[in-house]
Amino acid sequence: MEKFRLNSIIFISVIAVIFGCNVYYLVRLYESIRVGVENEVFVAIANADIDDLMIRAGRAQGLATNVQMEEEPDEVPAPRKAEATTYRDKDGQIVSMRTEVDGSVVEEKAMLDDDASYSNQMVDAMSKQFHSIMDKYIAYDMDVMDSVLTDQLARRHIYPDFVCVEVVNSNDSVICSNPQTTSLKHFDTFKMIINPQEGIYYKAYLSPLTSHVLQRMLGVIITLFLLMTAFSIAFWYLFRTVSRLRTIEEMKDDFVSNMTHELKTPIAIAYSANDALLNYDTTNDPGKKDAYLTIAIKQLKRLGELVENILAMSMERRKTMTLKHERVALAELLEEIAGYHRMRGEKDIVINVRADDKVVLTADRSHLSNVLNNLIDNAIKYSGPSVRIDIEADACGISVSDDGIGIPAKKLPFVFERFYRVSHGNRQDVRGYGIGLYYVRQIVDKMGWGISVKSREGHGSVFTIKFKHDEDTDS
Repeated sequence: MEKFRLNSIIFISVIAVIFGCNVYYLVRLYESIRVGVENEVFVAIANADIDDLMIRAGRAQGLATNVQMEEEPDEVPAPRKAEATTYRDKDGQIVSMRTEVDGSVVEEKAMLDDDASYSNQMVDAMSKQFHSIMDKYIAYDMDVMDSVLTDQLARRHIYPDFVCVEVVNSNDSVICSNPQTTSLKHFDTFKMIINPQEGIYYKAYLSPLTSHVLQRMLGVIITLFLLMTAFSIAFWYLFRTVSRLRTIEEMKDDFVSNMTHELKTPIAIAYSANDALLNYDTTNDPGKKDAYLTIAIKQLKRLGELVENILAMSMERRKTMTLKHERVALAELLEEIAGYHRMRGEKDIVINVRADDKVVLTADRSHLSNVLNNLIDNAIKYSGPSVRIDIEADACGISVSDDGIGIPAKKLPFVFERFYRVSHGNRQDVRGYGIGLYYVRQIVDKMGWGISVKSREGHGSVFTIKFKHDEDTDS
């Protein structure tokens, strides 16, 4: 058991470490997915900004009709063309050499962000230049910006409950407010510059993206949870099973020890009685001869009962026991068994039988007799100098009650378990093996019936066998 406990601790520790690693990687996965989602949000804001600029440009066309364009002169002198060349420097950066019309040479490096392509930077630069011109003449419309941003997010399967955009400066002061803004403390915020020259930004407020990220991780989380649950249930079941087996093994060892002692006792007594008959002259003393023979017969009978109990339990354990069903007159069987126990001379025994003479069962007579014998034998053993046993039977069932020493309430749930014995501190003269009531329960279950027990310590016990409702009885 100590080895099992040590292995269990090691196994639990390994599972705990694995679980901790899974939690760590889940956190890392959450952070990675969140970064990806945030990047998608920034791309959505940039695309929404372009959509908004195009909508505002459409509005600007309406204004252009009211503006009188100046006529171009008939002849315009052709400007001098500028010349430009490009090359890569030793650091791998692209350098542009441009010769202006006035003959001056300008050298510029093409700066490319690590996380952006030329096309993205071009679109970004055009957008910012468009803003520097457009924002002076066409006012912002935050309702339109909210709408196009919501659409761009939906295209990326991001569906926040709340979307709101404001225009702020570099100091985070609001330049163009949004009528939807109320309390925005608990929302995720994203800022994107739209006019670098004047330090103007779009500031977008979205309901927290945590639920969206967790939804993307839902499959991994559920799988991990089910796996850990399965591990926990399997280990709990294994530990419970091994613990029960260990308990049964201990009770079995006690049973073997007690049974070995019990088998030795009748063998030794019967051997001594037969030895006395052989070695001593008992022909002239018939009383002594009868006494020795009676002793031998009683002990051999006791030995036979022990063997029968062991065999019955062994047959049930192998699940090879089959019942031989026959018609049994219940009242007749009860009187027969009660008559046998009344003749036992170890104490004053009173057995009252009240049974319906018309009740006929379909049951295995032999095993039913063993069941009733076990219940009556227990009532006699676990009682004082005298005992009163009342047996009542009808078409519904059989009850066996006694006025013996009773069973403690906390022991009642276990009395039908294999090898279980109710310990009585003040009863050292009664030996048991923990198989009698277990055998009773197994036979009753095999017949399709039920059995229950009620008891009060010091006031006796009542064992009740209930026949199933469709039992073949005649009444």
